[in-house]
Amino acid sequence: MAVIDATGSVLGRLASVVAKRLLEGEEIVVVNAEHAIISGGRVSVFNEYKVIRDIGSQMSGPFFPRMPDKIVTRTIRGMIPYQKPRGREAFKRLRVYIGVPDSYAESSLERIEEALGKLTCQYTKVGDLSRKLGAKF
Repeated sequence: MAVIDATGSVLGRLASVVAKRLLEGEEIVVVNAEHAIISGGRVSVFNEYKVIRDIGSQMSGPFFPRMPDKIVTRTIRGMIPYQKPRGREAFKRLRVYIGVPDSYAESSLERIEEALGKLTCQYTKVGDLSRKLGAKF
């Protein structure tokens, strides 16, 4: 089981690497989901996610999450074929947490080098985005 620290990682790059490893059969735990970053201007990222969140109705989806751990989970889910049996099994091997739970505090945290954000452009943290969408954590 791999425990991955999402602090400072670009969300899309992190999600693609995690999705590939999940499909290979590895169990993965992602911690510090609220510290992952999304590249792009703050206002444009907020508006984009607000539009995604407002699609549909309360009775019939699509339902898009507010909480940072659920946003990261949904992003990873979009990169695996989760409607097929292989994808469902892979998705069950994923756990995403806000902060570091006590059960994983002693384990060594892995950083994904190709996902680390060495951005020269603007970016937004997933935690800030989720607070703007109305999450309380």
